[in-house]
Amino acid sequence: MNYWVVIGVSFCYLALLFGLAWWAERRSAAGRSLVSNPYIYALSMAVYCTAWTYYGSVGRAATSGMEYLAIYIGPTLMAPLWWVVLRKIIRICKVQRITTIADFISSRYGKHVTLGSIVTIICVLGIIPYISIQLKAIASSLTILTGKVSETEVFPDTSFFIAIGLGLFTIVYGTRHLEATERHEGMVTAIAFESVLKLVVFIVAGLFVTYGVFNGFGDIMQQAAQLPDFEELITVNNDGNYSQWFWMVVLSMLAILFLPRQFQVAVVENVNELHLNKAMWLFPLYLFAINIFVLPIALGGNLLFADATIDADLYVLAIPLSEGQSILSLLIYLGGFSAATSMVIVSVIALSVMMSNNLIMPVLVSVPAIKNRYSNKLTLILVNSRRFCILLVLVLAYLYYKYVAEYYSLVEVGLVSFAAVAQFAPAIIGGIFWKEGTRYGALAGTIVGAILWFYTLVVPSMVGVGMLPETILNDGPFGITLLKPFELFGLQGMDYISHAMFWSMFLNVGLYIGVSLLTRQTSQERNQAEVFVDIFKYSTIFESSIVWKGTAYIPDIKSLLVNFLGKRRAETAMKAYHRKYPGPIDETGKADPKLVTYAEKLLAGVIGTSSARIMVSSVVKEEEISIDEVLNILKESQQLISINNELRRKSMELRKATEQLRTANERLKHTDELKDEFLSTVTHELRTPLTSIRALSEILYDNPGMEREDQEHFLHTIVKEAERLTRLITQVLDLERFDSGKQRLHLQPLQIKDVISESVDALKQLVQEKNIDLVVDVQQNLPDVLGDRDRLIQVMVNLISNAIKFCNPEQGRIIVSGYFIDGDVKVNVADNGKGIAPDMQKQIFDKFYQAHNQNLLKPEGSGLGLAISKRIIETHQGRIWVESEPGKGSRFSFVLPAKVAAAAT
Repeated sequence: MNYWVVIGVSFCYLALLFGLAWWAERRSAAGRSLVSNPYIYALSMAVYCTAWTYYGSVGRAATSGMEYLAIYIGPTLMAPLWWVVLRKIIRICKVQRITTIADFISSRYGKHVTLGSIVTIICVLGIIPYISIQLKAIASSLTILTGKVSETEVFPDTSFFIAIGLGLFTIVYGTRHLEATERHEGMVTAIAFESVLKLVVFIVAGLFVTYGVFNGFGDIMQQAAQLPDFEELITVNNDGNYSQWFWMVVLSMLAILFLPRQFQVAVVENVNELHLNKAMWLFPLYLFAINIFVLPIALGGNLLFADATIDADLYVLAIPLSEGQSILSLLIYLGGFSAATSMVIVSVIALSVMMSNNLIMPVLVSVPAIKNRYSNKLTLILVNSRRFCILLVLVLAYLYYKYVAEYYSLVEVGLVSFAAVAQFAPAIIGGIFWKEGTRYGALAGTIVGAILWFYTLVVPSMVGVGMLPETILNDGPFGITLLKPFELFGLQGMDYISHAMFWSMFLNVGLYIGVSLLTRQTSQERNQAEVFVDIFKYSTIFESSIVWKGTAYIPDIKSLLVNFLGKRRAETAMKAYHRKYPGPIDETGKADPKLVTYAEKLLAGVIGTSSARIMVSSVVKEEEISIDEVLNILKESQQLISINNELRRKSMELRKATEQLRTANERLKHTDELKDEFLSTVTHELRTPLTSIRALSEILYDNPGMEREDQEHFLHTIVKEAERLTRLITQVLDLERFDSGKQRLHLQPLQIKDVISESVDALKQLVQEKNIDLVVDVQQNLPDVLGDRDRLIQVMVNLISNAIKFCNPEQGRIIVSGYFIDGDVKVNVADNGKGIAPDMQKQIFDKFYQAHNQNLLKPEGSGLGLAISKRIIETHQGRIWVESEPGKGSRFSFVLPAKVAAAAT
């Protein structure tokens, strides 16, 4: 493929990243942030999958078999622990305004400048090789794609200019904000996009190799079985050396937490701790997806290039290229390019902030002559120092690639970087779970661990490229065999990574614990230890972490903030402080300890915790505070938190109780009104038949000579009204007995079909008089229910009577049905009447509802029938309800448990 076309596409891709980042920044400014999405957060964490994954995993699988899986098993095992470990680190960093691993370790151990500087140096030495292999991957893929090395008469080395292009992108979108705690919206969006791109393209490449070049997985495995090392390649642990697998898994578990780029995207760029819930399953799923086709591509490459000198790392690109798929090859190249660039961008941002905050700024702020001379230019110096560090890191990585990394595989160099950051594990993990860890313990463990890492891994690589004599490896320095880098202290039989990890971690952990137990913490260390370990207690109130005693003046604090934040942002910060802590302020007087701590945390987000501590100490007069005072203050803080929590809980309970009382009072008022209306209605219902009976009786009494036919008519009316009066009184008494629990049922096994039949027979005459079509459809062989026959007949009569009353007067139709469903016997009574409004369907079973809405629903009757029916059914452990739509009739239903009958028998 044409060299200049590929170069043009590469720089067009960088331009696309610029555009995407710019668009994301604009959306964020408009209040429509993309990074607040948990999927974007999870995808940004896939920056873990670099060119090592994209190219190196295939190379590792082609030469060492299933070993490559250990690098992905570790993060998969660690992901469920993120809620315990990573969430705690995120919370600490938000409260303490920490932006880098160096700041984190320095802050935990008393904001110690030396410790932060040492961690920074280890990070830079450890990550520069990792960045270099990304440049190597870009250069190697460019060479195999174009058929020529990346050197021309115009450009001495294209990979160098690509590195500079990445540096410019990082400068534009990584140093736009002075405060490192501010989100890099554009950068994170670009990284998430690249995560999707490299995954999709790698899967497409895998599909092409598996189903385009070969005929599926089975075909590849069948052909690969002829390879001489096939058994070794598909065996998980062919040599029985489990220590290698163990240390590789441990190494990758630590790397996913402590690689600077992972710390940047997972901690610094996190906007919501709850996003971890999504990342905990989506990130392992991403690792699984991107590794599906690694082994098929590796075996396919071994088959296709058995007699060729193709670097196994580049099989994923070489296979489609050999098949004449130039467009697909270009896409695969872009996928690898994106895998490399995403790692480079995030890593150099993290390293530049670390170098600026822990190497450059401590010198500037601690030397009075420099600080006084450049006090008004500190902001500009800070930004430019970060930009300089970005370019410096990339140049160093390029030099390492040209002189060292070019001679090793991607995985070999990557593992060296993994082992470097693993040295931070004791200081960090111990620091967030063990209060007794001291800065001397952290210093001793980290320094010794780093020295052993350098001696057992970096020195051999320098020997390999001729920078050091081979006698160091073969005989040990000065002929001391116990100091051979690959057999340190006589330990043999381990691979070089396991060997290095064993000695470095053994002494690192041992020294961290041992020295910590033998040394005392300062008051600042003790305070930070308490806050870090118990962060979920102290993050609830600002004052909780304040352990400071001394004299400071507000003008000095303001001047300090203006120097680093600028006048406008400093004023905004002070206003925010006054809103949080209102009260009279003497602008020329002494500063409250809360203000001093507030200012220090603001500065920590800009120049790091160590430098912030130096700057604050330069304008305040701090007094010594004893360990006992620290513990007392922290104890008071915990008590204050407990009191606040208890007050908050009681306040919420009080508000809840008040609301319940208010609701209950309103309900009682409403019930009282309904009772009054009910009594009025019942009185009216009682008076009506009584009045009729009295009037007719008086007529009979006053007219003894009345015709016999008229007398019989009046007497018949008196009897009917008396029966009506009796029914009403019975209904009221029934309701009272059911509500008071005095009503007793005479339960016996019975068939609901018989209840329905008897009820229908009782109302048959009324049905015929109104010319209503009554259909009874009851399932045969229904199970028995345990019930009171008379009471259930009362329910059926009430429901059918209502249906008759409200049925369509012109062509009435009622359907009574019964069947067995889900362990219950269900009965329906449906009519084709005018229906019931939705908001009334639950209320019609209320004994007060009919009185309140008598003119709306029923023109006659007391309206107590449905209320009584509801009590009867519920007393039978059943349920009754209505389904209706205005204008389309109503269907009343109830269910009775059939299992009750079985239990009774």
